[in-house]
Amino acid sequence: MKKNRKEVRELLIFKEQLNNIKQIVTNTKTANLWSHEAAIRKKLKAMTKMQGENIKGYGQVYEEYRELLDDISIRLLDDYNKKNKTDFVFDKIVRDNLDDYVKSGIMTVLVTSHIPKIVADDFDLYIPDKPKDDYIEARRLKRMVYLHLGETNTGKTYEAIERLKVSDNGIYLAPLRILALEIYERLNESDVACNLVTGEEEIIIEGAKHQSCTVEKLNIDQNYKVAVIDEIQMLGDNQRGAAWTRALLGLKCPEIHVCGALNAKDLVEEILQSCEDKYEIKEYVRNVPLQIEEKPFDMKEVKEGDALIVFSKKRVLEIAKMFKDNKVETSMIYGDLPPEVRKIQYRDFIDGRNKILVSTDAIGMGVNLPIRRIIFMNSKKFDGDEIRTLTSQEIKQIAGRAGRKGIYEIGYVASTKGQYEFMKRNIEKRDDPLIEAVVGPGEVLLKIKALPLRDKLALWATREDKVPLYKKMDIRDYILILDNIKRYKLEEEVEWRLMRLPFDVHNERVFETFIDYVEQYFIRKNEAIYKPVEDGKSLEASEIYYQKINLYYSFAKNFKIPFEEEWVYDERKAVSERINQLLISGRFSEL
Repeated sequence: MKKNRKEVRELLIFKEQLNNIKQIVTNTKTANLWSHEAAIRKKLKAMTKMQGENIKGYGQVYEEYRELLDDISIRLLDDYNKKNKTDFVFDKIVRDNLDDYVKSGIMTVLVTSHIPKIVADDFDLYIPDKPKDDYIEARRLKRMVYLHLGETNTGKTYEAIERLKVSDNGIYLAPLRILALEIYERLNESDVACNLVTGEEEIIIEGAKHQSCTVEKLNIDQNYKVAVIDEIQMLGDNQRGAAWTRALLGLKCPEIHVCGALNAKDLVEEILQSCEDKYEIKEYVRNVPLQIEEKPFDMKEVKEGDALIVFSKKRVLEIAKMFKDNKVETSMIYGDLPPEVRKIQYRDFIDGRNKILVSTDAIGMGVNLPIRRIIFMNSKKFDGDEIRTLTSQEIKQIAGRAGRKGIYEIGYVASTKGQYEFMKRNIEKRDDPLIEAVVGPGEVLLKIKALPLRDKLALWATREDKVPLYKKMDIRDYILILDNIKRYKLEEEVEWRLMRLPFDVHNERVFETFIDYVEQYFIRKNEAIYKPVEDGKSLEASEIYYQKINLYYSFAKNFKIPFEEEWVYDERKAVSERINQLLISGRFSEL
């Protein structure tokens, strides 16, 4: 009885406070409602512990507090919707979560229960369990796929390109801009009008029905008669592999030629079988044998036609400088080198002006060169995450560059002291087969409105795969970009296009230029973006300036911003010539 009297007194206090709380809440700004919302939930919790049915007026007081909680929650939700450009409905959120709503509040229920359910439902609705079903039009076609698989330097791509030449229209998909440029030139020299499309340039030839482009620039909506996908083993690459998977699954083309390494065979076969595509396999073998030298390589015994392989730009420049100081003219290839400069360096080696080549593993994919001997100066590389030992496929891809029919009838492979057995074992062993193709996020994510793009990407990346054969791409670079532009509160479609621009997000100065362009165009609303500015004339400064020019081009092109296209081509040419002169002169010792 005493307990009942205590509860009656408490209920009277709650009733007396109610009108005062209502008045305060009515005059409180939405941003300051959180403490009142929490206090009202606390009172409701206390009332649920009372012997409600035995206390006169309990039901009415409880209902009035519930109504007040609802009014506050609706205001908080409206504010959330305005800030996040969402359209959540109060009744839908609390309908199946009444107890949690009173216990923890509207925002907790929204974030922990309602949004995850909506997102999960939307993911199931918009994203097929099987990646192949993302490409409905391609699945309706009867596609014939020819697999040209084998070691490096075996003529795989040659046969595919010959078939491309005689087609009414077609496309070549390259792993590198310099390879796209090579095929563009080859087709046009054969009187097959061909356009060039990469992330850094477009050259449109009047009347052209063929296109040579980097694989990321594939227009998946266009129909082709013949298509060539080069270096298909790249579909397993964590950063770029999604572009190859997309091409293989999505090309709307009745005749597709796929070129690459043998370790991709089983995986590509399984994917094609799942797509119900017909296919034929042709395996290629070298007609120029490889011979592995047991004797450790000595720098003093370098010979014309040698290619020394290292795994950093710094080491390339150090070794090249040493040879140049000893009057041995040397070509240099590394990742930061502009394609125009690579082409000059290749040409000087091919023509014999430079006797040897010093390169990173960038040489693994590229034009065929007259290399007599490949020399591995190291057996480990930094892959962006860790220093690791080279795989057998990486070794074969590089070693296979040795030998050239009609010039060097045997290709030699050498290494430094203690590496012979390792090199021999890896060149002779069967490669570990690829078991998963990398897939990337699709634009369907933009249809899911319940979360910011960054959170949807993270959820996509961690969502369990429902079929074998595929794995998610590494989205760290996307997340880095989105984190840095979050403060601008841009439209999601804009964020999507910004995160996919082709530039080195890990180069601080290039990234600063990217952020500056975002502010110029989307925040300050400039009609155009400024041309990039040089930070100096050194080799490193020139290479970074070249990257900034590319970013200026791709940013303007992607958002249809007026820009000086002729200046871009002229300036890139001038910077490339300067870089080449710096390499020739050996003025890069500061690196």
